Amino acid sequence: MGGQVRCAAENVLETARLCLRELRADDAGFILRLLNDESFKQFIGDKSVRTLDDARGYLDRGPIASYARHGFGLYLVSLREGAVPIGMCGLVKREALADVDVGYAFLPEFRSRGYATESAAAVLTFGRERLGLARIVAITAPENRASAAVLRRIGLRFERTITLEEGGRALELYVPA
Repeated sequence: MGGQVRCAAENVLETARLCLRELRADDAGFILRLLNDESFKQFIGDKSVRTLDDARGYLDRGPIASYARHGFGLYLVSLREGAVPIGMCGLVKREALADVDVGYAFLPEFRSRGYATESAAAVLTFGRERLGLARIVAITAPENRASAAVLRRIGLRFERTITLEEGGRALELYVPA
């Protein structure tokens, strides 16, 4: 094994540095912190998660419901070394988009270290090879240049600006290159 820390059996995906597993109700404390990060609220949106109960509700209605409905969702991303939770990354099926999209968010202290690129690339491969998804896209806020750079690094390209709802904010749609 050469000193490589193994991920737990419950993990959906593993990369060189990361373990990804389904989110659970007991991740509410982490989710509360992540969803209230100022960058998360600015670029992804304010999910109105202010308490642990709100976070458990977000998990139940979002990722956990998605696993049951679609067989995939957003996953908790943790470091292999020490199993420290650092963010979430996974696949989302939105009613307003024809395709499944890859999404991610990381705590501020774990940004700019390549974790988003590493986890998103693994999720794309997982979606294509293990789930048989022919086309996976991504959306990001136009001002989120760091996210756009990640999307380009994982092989997506900007196609056009879209909105997910009438009167909603403009988002950039990235598609397979």
